[in-house]
Amino acid sequence: MAGWSVLVVGSGAREHAFVWKLRQSSRVGRVYCAPGNAGTAALAENVPISASQVDAIAEWSTDRRIDLVVVGPEEPLALGLVDRLTSRSVTTFGPPAAAARIESSKAWAKGVMAEAGVRTARYATFADPSEAWAYSRAQTYPIVLKADGLAAGKGVTVARDPEEARRAIGDVLERGIFGEAGRLLVVEEFLDGEELSLFAFVDGRTALPLALARDHKRVGDGDTGPNTGGMGAFAPTHLEGELDAENLCASIMRPVVEAMRARGIDYRGVLYAGLMLTSAGPMVVEFNCRLGDPEAQVVLPLLGDDLAELALAAATGGLPSAPVSALDGYRCGVVLASGGYPGAYSTGREIRGLEQVDETALVFHAGTRRDENRLVTDGGRVLTVVGQGETLAVARAHAYANVARIDYDGVQYRRDIARKEAREDSCG
Repeated sequence: MAGWSVLVVGSGAREHAFVWKLRQSSRVGRVYCAPGNAGTAALAENVPISASQVDAIAEWSTDRRIDLVVVGPEEPLALGLVDRLTSRSVTTFGPPAAAARIESSKAWAKGVMAEAGVRTARYATFADPSEAWAYSRAQTYPIVLKADGLAAGKGVTVARDPEEARRAIGDVLERGIFGEAGRLLVVEEFLDGEELSLFAFVDGRTALPLALARDHKRVGDGDTGPNTGGMGAFAPTHLEGELDAENLCASIMRPVVEAMRARGIDYRGVLYAGLMLTSAGPMVVEFNCRLGDPEAQVVLPLLGDDLAELALAAATGGLPSAPVSALDGYRCGVVLASGGYPGAYSTGREIRGLEQVDETALVFHAGTRRDENRLVTDGGRVLTVVGQGETLAVARAHAYANVARIDYDGVQYRRDIARKEAREDSCG
């Protein structure tokens, strides 16, 4: 399969990072991205098909005789893109729809965790609002209420008191603001601690962990304001004992993969566990069926192995038993967003200063497009600037030095990505 033709599905910074890493493979000939963005257009041929048009993607991939499809976002996975591609004998890196339920149904994921013996928050699931309210008002606050399905990151409420819980129950089960995704409501205990992102390549049986990462979800410094898709991330987080990547993979990822196999589900692709490091030990907050964003932008640059070969091995059930290799140093990514994000925001703002970014920094595009000869904003999250260094403090300083060179009307970003951890790193 020399000179493979590879299609990356998606349009965000995660997909730009996939394209960038795949282009480094000696196995890969041509790379396409559907639909892509202005950043992927510089490295690949963008294909004007949205990620949710799963039938069109499957037909296009078959017609072009694509050797490998790499699926970035969760929506096409939940819609069954992998099933359509594999039925056409197109090798695809990503789980089928039945396995993608680990993200598309929180209640289903909780059942898998119970079967696997994986520690998670206590919970109950409801379709009836009166039953949900009776249960919720008897709990110790805060509590967490989650729409069962995919809600574009907006279906989770941390209720500090019963009144907040009552409003969330009404929104999900009575007013139906999340549609089919809110047919069920999961109510669970609040977990307190530091968050951690654990990723593994999975081939149906084997699970190989990647570098541990930590992201920053809230829009404002000091973890203030509403949750977003992620405002920055760093990797690795060097933890020891039961908290190192291999031990976490052995106690969480592999049992979950086995539990799905026991249900007749063959999970292949990236499995992502969002963890909370509580005083009682690590507990799973949620599972995702894909690589995280913005974590992908710091984890993929640390990958020492050939991504195309790993993706093919996972897709065909042939991952090696040896650990995935990692490059030295740290990566710190800072997301530049549009003013107003995650609420209402404007697009079409000209982006200036990218030519001033130094060659050792990485800039992954998310919400960007070309407007004649101008590069302009085209989404809520616009760019991720990634710095590198021998220490986290150096990587962080490198990222922010290059962030300062980029500007557009309304630009917003957090000033404290990895600040606390970098300070600890310097002291250590």
